[in-house]
Amino acid sequence: MTHSTLSDRVRSVKPSGSRPSQARLLDRLAQDLKPGRLEWIGLRTERRGDVRSVESVVALAELGLEGDHRSTKTPGSGRQVTIISVEFIEMICRFSGRDSISPAWLRRNLLVSGINLNLLRHQRVRVGGAILEPAALCHPCSRMNEVLGPGGAAAMYGFGGLCAKIVEGGVITVGDSIERLPQE
Repeated sequence: MTHSTLSDRVRSVKPSGSRPSQARLLDRLAQDLKPGRLEWIGLRTERRGDVRSVESVVALAELGLEGDHRSTKTPGSGRQVTIISVEFIEMICRFSGRDSISPAWLRRNLLVSGINLNLLRHQRVRVGGAILEPAALCHPCSRMNEVLGPGGAAAMYGFGGLCAKIVEGGVITVGDSIERLPQE
């Protein structure tokens, strides 16, 4: 029996060079996805700080939204921008027993409507003049129990939106379309 060293095993791993199978599935499903609309923009000036609503913001490539505390964190992070949909907020209302929920309470950056947000995972999307790449689900934190009441985080689970990185910077304005870009 031959024993290989760790470095031999590392060298023998072939780089995939292809997108994950989930990304390929989402890409096929999203072929005919109609554009949505950006409804609201929120900036969190500091951790646990107030969320400030703005009409327009500059998306800084590899950093985040100008004026949002996340833009001063780790460059290249996959959590530079958080996105949630009006449709997800409607589900959170249903599960939490509320009539309405302000997007600022949920501490997300972008509120969109009219698009199946979950199909945008592992895709590139244009929002105004910026290109984003949503990849991870944005799970709720226990703070949502403080904001929405007991069970708030549970009501949000599966409907917390997506975390995205900014691939190409540009200006984003309320009313802009959000559309999936053809994959390369």
